[in-house]
Amino acid sequence: MRVTLITGAASGLGWAMARHWAAAGDALLLADIDAAALTARAAELAAAGVPADHLATVAGDLTQPAVIDRVVATARERFGWLDLLVNNAGITHRSPAHRTDPAVFRRVMAVDWQAPAELTLAALPLLRASRGTIVAIGSMAGWMPVPGRAAYGAAKAALTQWFEVLRLELEADGVRLLMVYPSFLDTPIEQRALGADGAPAAHARSTVGRVRSAEDTVRAIDRALARGARWLAPDPLARFGALLWRVAPAWYLATVRRRFGGELR
Repeated sequence: MRVTLITGAASGLGWAMARHWAAAGDALLLADIDAAALTARAAELAAAGVPADHLATVAGDLTQPAVIDRVVATARERFGWLDLLVNNAGITHRSPAHRTDPAVFRRVMAVDWQAPAELTLAALPLLRASRGTIVAIGSMAGWMPVPGRAAYGAAKAALTQWFEVLRLELEADGVRLLMVYPSFLDTPIEQRALGADGAPAAHARSTVGRVRSAEDTVRAIDRALARGARWLAPDPLARFGALLWRVAPAWYLATVRRRFGGELR
């Protein structure tokens, strides 16, 4: 039985992963800041036939060290080991950098970079023992500039660099890492985006290309894990955008100015 820990598990991509891997027979440890939603999701899984001894939850803010300690202690006490850690929880913002309260930057960096790094470090003894796997959900915004997402892009770039160094350092321990780089997903993260003052963003998001479902992305992640992939960028258009930013940056910038004009005003 594989034991899987998913953060941000009560909605969006995290909930899609929880359903997918519950159906595959995994034991699940689900973490989320929304206690009520997490309780409801656990009830849904139980109603779908997930045994009580295959399911545990921890509600809390993973930017708090005490919550991280509680998550790892729950994995150890309820299951005794951990095979797969999915660092999925995240937030974003839609606001020009020069008009944004620095508190928004601090919050986005804490949730999207600091919390995954600290949770992974705390879980390493369990992952080393099982020769387990880490999944880190990055973003194509960490590869190329996206207007109105300065802190989000910076956090995801930091996430990539931090985990790539960790990958090198853990190779001898047999711990694997899959970095996932989605582009635009149909999940609540954008519905809950912060605005310049930290309140919910008032304007709709801009997108390029196809908005993918969480379920499609989970299936792609599952296939990538099965083949031992190191990286996954599911959206071909986003991969092309990342290449364009490197080889023809003026063309890339002209495109995003047109498509993301609302973010620049």
